[in-house]
Amino acid sequence: MKILLIKYEHLLLTLVCFFTLTVASAQSVTVAGKISDAAGESLPGVNILVKGTTTGTATDMDGNYSITVPDAQATLVFTSIGFKTQEVVVGNQTTINLVMADDAKALDEVVIVAYGTQNKRNVTGAVQTVNAGELKDQPVGQITQKLQGKLAGVQITQNTGIPGQGMTVRVRGSASISAGSDPLYVVDGFPLQGSISNINPDEIETITILKDASSTSLYGSRAANGVVLITTKRAKAGASRFSFNYFTGIQVIPEKGRPDMMNAREFAQFKKEVAIERGQTVPDVFANPEQYGEGTDWFDAVTRDAIIKNYSLTYSASGEKFSTSVVAGYLKNEGVLLNSSYDRISVRINTDYKLNDKIKIGFNVAPTYSSSKTPQSDGIWYNSPSIVQSAMLSSPLAPYINADGSIPLNISSEYGTPDAPNWYNQVKIVKNTSKNVGLLSNGFVEIKPIKDLTFKSMIGVDLGNTVSDYFYPSTAGSIFNPPNANDPSRISASHSNQYAYSWLFENTLTYAKSIGDHNFDILGGYTTQAAHSESGSLSGRGFPDDRVQTLNAATIITGSTDVQDWSLASLVARVNYNYKDKYLFSASIRRDGSSRFGSDNKWGNFPSVSAGWVITEESFIPENNVLSFLKLRTSLGTTGNNNIGNYLQYANVVPTNNPFNNQLLNGSSIAGLNNTELGWETSELFDAGIDANFFNDRIKLSYGYYKKTTDNLLYSVDIPIASGFFNYTTNIGKIEFWGHEFQLTTINLNGDFKWSTDFNISFNRNKALELGTANSAIYGDMTITQVGQPLGQLYGLVWDGIYETQAEFDASPKHQGAEVGSVKYKDINGDGEITNDTKDQTVLGNTAPKYNYGFTNTVSYKNFDLSVVCQGAYGNKIINTADRFTGNLDGSFNVQKDLANRWKSEEDPGNGKWGKASGNTGPERDWASSKWMYDGSYLTIKNITLGYSFSSINVDYLKGLRIYASVQQAAVFTKYPGGNPEVSAGAGLFSGVDNTTYPVPRTWTFGLNYNF
Repeated sequence: MKILLIKYEHLLLTLVCFFTLTVASAQSVTVAGKISDAAGESLPGVNILVKGTTTGTATDMDGNYSITVPDAQATLVFTSIGFKTQEVVVGNQTTINLVMADDAKALDEVVIVAYGTQNKRNVTGAVQTVNAGELKDQPVGQITQKLQGKLAGVQITQNTGIPGQGMTVRVRGSASISAGSDPLYVVDGFPLQGSISNINPDEIETITILKDASSTSLYGSRAANGVVLITTKRAKAGASRFSFNYFTGIQVIPEKGRPDMMNAREFAQFKKEVAIERGQTVPDVFANPEQYGEGTDWFDAVTRDAIIKNYSLTYSASGEKFSTSVVAGYLKNEGVLLNSSYDRISVRINTDYKLNDKIKIGFNVAPTYSSSKTPQSDGIWYNSPSIVQSAMLSSPLAPYINADGSIPLNISSEYGTPDAPNWYNQVKIVKNTSKNVGLLSNGFVEIKPIKDLTFKSMIGVDLGNTVSDYFYPSTAGSIFNPPNANDPSRISASHSNQYAYSWLFENTLTYAKSIGDHNFDILGGYTTQAAHSESGSLSGRGFPDDRVQTLNAATIITGSTDVQDWSLASLVARVNYNYKDKYLFSASIRRDGSSRFGSDNKWGNFPSVSAGWVITEESFIPENNVLSFLKLRTSLGTTGNNNIGNYLQYANVVPTNNPFNNQLLNGSSIAGLNNTELGWETSELFDAGIDANFFNDRIKLSYGYYKKTTDNLLYSVDIPIASGFFNYTTNIGKIEFWGHEFQLTTINLNGDFKWSTDFNISFNRNKALELGTANSAIYGDMTITQVGQPLGQLYGLVWDGIYETQAEFDASPKHQGAEVGSVKYKDINGDGEITNDTKDQTVLGNTAPKYNYGFTNTVSYKNFDLSVVCQGAYGNKIINTADRFTGNLDGSFNVQKDLANRWKSEEDPGNGKWGKASGNTGPERDWASSKWMYDGSYLTIKNITLGYSFSSINVDYLKGLRIYASVQQAAVFTKYPGGNPEVSAGAGLFSGVDNTTYPVPRTWTFGLNYNF
């Protein structure tokens, strides 16, 4: 399928463009236009029917429509829920733009909530919904990328640019020590076990974020980090619809954030000066730096401009009893790093059938196939062959392609850096592929045995199979270990296969009733879910050569297998009540029993209560033109995090060899202690908020305050060695989170020229209250978490410049080996001596931003539309570990251009940042300090889209055409010198450390939207 799509791409586009130019028959009249509301906002899904016939259509996501009528006497009927029905005689008009008037008696906007829907005005929890129409035209492969900057209190960051990967979602700063911090994703009622990266964004209708206990507690022991509800597209009432969406573009690495390394001439000069400063003989290759030019830019050598393409076909039809929606998509995303890519083929079919007024059945099926090529791009060069960092450090004097076009295997040490592979060759020949086949499917039956009572039963399954292959040839190599085509012992390979499934069986009963001014609905239900996975991996060595890359060519093969199971059974109940839509109340509870919990702690209860007051419904608030809606809301409840792994409550048994009668016999022994009390992490949440609309809803403001205390953190506790063990896993630890979030929506201008703005900002804080049995600090890679302080603060020595003069050196505290011209650190404990330990190490900065924000401006003028989406963070700090190596004064690797301004003498002290290249350079290179720390604040223009919709098209079967141009990751404003200021956000206790990652590209695209 993938090959056919690529092969016939140009033919398909040619045919579509040809159809666009076809002229309609003379007997009919084609009418087109745009439908909007009183505030000037486009209205999607408005039904347009030729009165007295079955001919009809509906507006697209931009409110545009096109319909062919039999003659000028025809009457068009416009209908939409929440608006008054309008009729217009066509006459001699070919363009009919209409403003739909609000229907005061219509239902309020309906939003998706846990196990059902609710009128937005009656929601008492912290809930936020984004419709697919607000996320259009962004050239990305993951729905989370489209959500960046859209949601208050939801931090979405792109940690790496690897195609198909790299997105982190944190709801209200959620974090855990070891139980995960990701929210629970629920797709059409099915709770997923992983991420949503393989879901085609074009399949999605709405996304609802549940943030407080009132909205999340019905998901119980899995809801502590928030819940993301996703509903996929279903057919809407009206005529059959068919649409084709296409975009293609190019991805480039922006200049901002590219490593600023020395070129060949600068590197040769640096090596020459280092040799002179150390009293060494200058090697001939560096004796005349002026003979060199730019040389090899190794970052450019291993990266490229890459193509991205996306095709999406959507068909929907809805009749009196039967409706179906089909979405098929193909995404081809080349990576900007050589030999990297992500391809995805997806299909979704959602079908509903109404047997009669009492019984409705539905079925959803969504198969996907994805494949990826992922070189080892991220990380520190000495931990693995990390392409990006290793390439940065390579000598610019070495060629990556010879003058005759041949490709050298290695970079010789004669060029001034250690023997290493040619990274251009290495990234191309190392194989690291993955293929995934998935199926998400569920079916339901909905029965209304009596008035106001609904029974719904749903069964679903989530299947997945991933196959990965890795081959590391003899010609690959690594730093200090250059490739050797004649040494097959260097070859290694592996193959892994993981099969997993989960199933869900759910039964709910809902009773909704209104008695006078009293309105209530009651939900009760039982749900059970189980999951099973099997995985196996094989690795091989002893290949004869690089030609056969499958494991059957290896002489030594080792392997392992693993099986994992878990199950969950739950009871759910909820009651919603309101009086006159003015006084609102909700209470819910979920009782979870999980196989992951200890035998003495199998069940947990997760209750919540919430209340709201619609003040504008009170008689003491007169009708006015300023305040159109005001609601206060608050909630209190408990949720949990059961992502603690499987079998941790049991004592592990491992194979053990023991001597007996002078023989070594096989046996087993206990490797740890069991814990029958092991349970879930518990979060108690309090939330209070206010929703206010002004000037006939032209200004909408929402504010929320939350406080969450997470207790029973999963923690590895040290125990007396006399027990025979060192530690065991239990629930000890407590963290507190709190914050404020604001969401503001304004309609700034109406008329032909329309302008609206969405702005959000959130302030999230946290503090560790308890850690383990003795409140011992938790140390990470240059981070520390300690009681009474925020999580995961940066930790190390405080850099204090350079000992620039002898007088300064004599008057300052010193570390061992210090001298004039070497690095200087602060003496924190004041003992006159600087040591690289806890005596002088201290907290350097907070990795959590003081606030996160986002804003979207949408402008339209007649048929033109423009959208600008921005996202940012302020006040966090980042450690850039690349500075340790790109600022290495030993001269072992290529370095930053700025090292030309290092200390050389008291008369030439440089810029005060870098010490001298002679003497003891170790403390400057190896001691973690604030020298590597930067302000991580940033503002990113995530997307700019300019589009044009053709309002009148003389083609019977073509209802609408829109063209657009877009740029993703348009600009990044930051003082952070690394490639990506979002790199380590959302990592909880271990945020704030940039170990160099795959670059995030800028993407330029052109797209077409056809509606048939």
